[in-house]
Amino acid sequence: MGVTNGLACYSDPADQYSHRVRLVLAEKAVDAHITNVDTDKIPPRLAELNPYGSVPTLVDRDLVLYESSVIMEYLEERYPHPPLMPVYPVGRGNSRLLMHRIQRDWCSLADQILDPRTGEAARAEARKALRESLTGVSPLFGEFACFMSDEQSLVDCCLLPILWRLPMMGIELPRQAKPLLDYMERQFARESFQASLSSVEREMRTL
Repeated sequence: MGVTNGLACYSDPADQYSHRVRLVLAEKAVDAHITNVDTDKIPPRLAELNPYGSVPTLVDRDLVLYESSVIMEYLEERYPHPPLMPVYPVGRGNSRLLMHRIQRDWCSLADQILDPRTGEAARAEARKALRESLTGVSPLFGEFACFMSDEQSLVDCCLLPILWRLPMMGIELPRQAKPLLDYMERQFARESFQASLSSVEREMRTL
């Protein structure tokens, strides 16, 4: 198979961080050869490219990147249209802070819930914290078409993979979270989001 633009992406089809990168690629309509990776059996080629053997890993000719946030910002600069970050420094700074808060407040809880090594008591506590936190910020999703913005951004690309995984984490949002539920319905129906899904991710919920 030929690789358009010389791009290749090593991706775990079930991993939220790999999903982020696939979503950015889909938003920008960039073709990349996606290699699904079983993290229990790292391909020798990936081990050669990335000293950590981690996913996602992006290969663009001689360049190898292997941290999801670094990959996302590289793709934003490499393929600037459509833009997924604000033009001005203040807006870009605010977006980066939102991405940091999503990582610290929500991704960390999702990682804990999804880690099979997490004990059931700790998982239940993390599940409760994530549900309550998302419900608490739900009104913010009624103010804009996207998360804290009228334009699609890297912030949405960080958040949506978590929201897609709520059912498999055993989290059902209450009715008072309607603005967030409406946001999810809009976003999950978008062509780019659907294109970002692996077959494993499609099985995570019934649309």
